Amino acid sequence: MRNFMLTLCYDGGRYRGWQRQGNTDNTIQAKTEGLLSRLLGQEVELAASGRTDAGVHARRQVCSFRAETELSTEFMLTELRKYLPEDIGALALTEAPPRFHARLSCREKTYLYRVWNGGEPNVFERRYQYRFPEPLDLDAMRAAAETLLGEHDFSAFCAARIKKSAVRTLTDIRIERRGGEVRLSYTGSGFLYNMVRILTGTLLEVGTGQRSAESVFDALESRERGKAGFTAPPHGLILWDVRY
Repeated sequence: MRNFMLTLCYDGGRYRGWQRQGNTDNTIQAKTEGLLSRLLGQEVELAASGRTDAGVHARRQVCSFRAETELSTEFMLTELRKYLPEDIGALALTEAPPRFHARLSCREKTYLYRVWNGGEPNVFERRYQYRFPEPLDLDAMRAAAETLLGEHDFSAFCAARIKKSAVRTLTDIRIERRGGEVRLSYTGSGFLYNMVRILTGTLLEVGTGQRSAESVFDALESRERGKAGFTAPPHGLILWDVRY
């Protein structure tokens, strides 16, 4: 039995997220597993570094799987590139150490959220940016972001009831403007369901003056979802990088 590491990128716009679901095969996992299973003549189960939501994209998603095969990684990668849908790309396929697991071995992830904050329309990027034309105070947003760094219980920034620990560690939040675009990047050990999108919505509320930087820390301490901001839409979010 060989262990493999597969690196993907994808446009998640037409998919119902990463995770395989019982009532549809329209997920990234289902499409990729189905092709690998046919190619290798056996059931293949992919483990990913994390589960992206419906409509969320990935610049670099790392997966692992085990299979009994004599096929070379070069041949398998060529076949994946040939037959995967055009909005799912196979970037690399290598043989991994026996104990490697895409999720359990992951040390750190970075998500990028793109906001179009310009006045004029940006039609060619509209599927990958959240259009938010209101003026933003980036310094206030950065001050609020500072209160979120470190190890905290992020229950207030999760869209689902937490069965296990909601404690996560954010090591870096960067907010920068590139012309009409504002980029928010989040790096941490792990992320809860909708966490990045809720963090983004909350920081955008700070940027427009709807809430103070102090209220963000108060929401964090409360552990109540209702105390945090709105959930930014999925199409502006990209799983940017994964590190091991």
